[in-house]
Amino acid sequence: MRLVFCGTPQFAVPTLLALIDAGHEIELVLTQPDRPSGRGMQLLAPPVKQIAEAAGLAILQPEKIKNNPELRERLTAIAPDAIIVVAYGRIIPKWMLDLPKFGNINLHGSLLPKYRGAAPIQWAIARGETVTGVTTMHLDEGLDTGDMLLRREIPIGAAETAENLYPTLSQIGAELMIQTLQGLEAGSIKPEQQDHSAASLAPILTRDDGAIVFSLCAKEIYDRWRGFQPWPGAWTSIDGKKLLVSRMLPAHVAAAATPGHAHIADGKLFASCGEGTWIAFEEVQLEGKKRMPAADFLRGYSLKSGDRLGA
Repeated sequence: MRLVFCGTPQFAVPTLLALIDAGHEIELVLTQPDRPSGRGMQLLAPPVKQIAEAAGLAILQPEKIKNNPELRERLTAIAPDAIIVVAYGRIIPKWMLDLPKFGNINLHGSLLPKYRGAAPIQWAIARGETVTGVTTMHLDEGLDTGDMLLRREIPIGAAETAENLYPTLSQIGAELMIQTLQGLEAGSIKPEQQDHSAASLAPILTRDDGAIVFSLCAKEIYDRWRGFQPWPGAWTSIDGKKLLVSRMLPAHVAAAATPGHAHIADGKLFASCGEGTWIAFEEVQLEGKKRMPAADFLRGYSLKSGDRLGA
């Protein structure tokens, strides 16, 4: 097929590579502009741009696409059979939706209609799901509301984090996109309307999502920690200083406490949670300090059982 590819982060790279390997004609790659990154704030090209450059593909990095006559003229001249959209980070305007014969085909990192939005992989884990997957779909003017094309389901391991799951889903999604294009071209795929009543949202993550809510049970806190890796992670505070929890596990403690209090036993740091549950902080990083095992932290910080954690 004659394609335009829209994508930005590493999650989109396997799909672009798969399209190239399958022999599709990638006439243009749209990706977000280079952004400052790191301590030196030097401009860094998005992963998709780096791959597209290496493959010798034409690239555009428009700041805006909705009201962009130059872009519209370029895409109209290309007359793509389909526009492939994978984690592009821009809302696709109606004129782009209406342009290709096979529409705008999106790879979404969840089993729609669950987890529509910007962070489906993270929220599926954070909410304790045991299965997830990817869905190819036709984009429409709504937020991930278009008709589904193909889906593939995989289990979520009990200790799996979003950081672990990302590469797996991106690779499975790349394979599914190739199958989707084959099916559309052969006329063997029947688009399926989503059950909008079963939809749930996966909004973009914020720093505050990482704040540990001790009124939740330990399993819920642990699931949120798994889902919010590598950012915003999980954090609380001690004496007004931020304490990042790099590793944690639900634990059993033969003690009672209202949620949000520390318990020190045998060189280990526990926190009381909702429903009489406990979580063990295995590795922590106090604001301004390096990351360390909780036992090392306790040797250098005067934290006592019963001390309050968080606000």
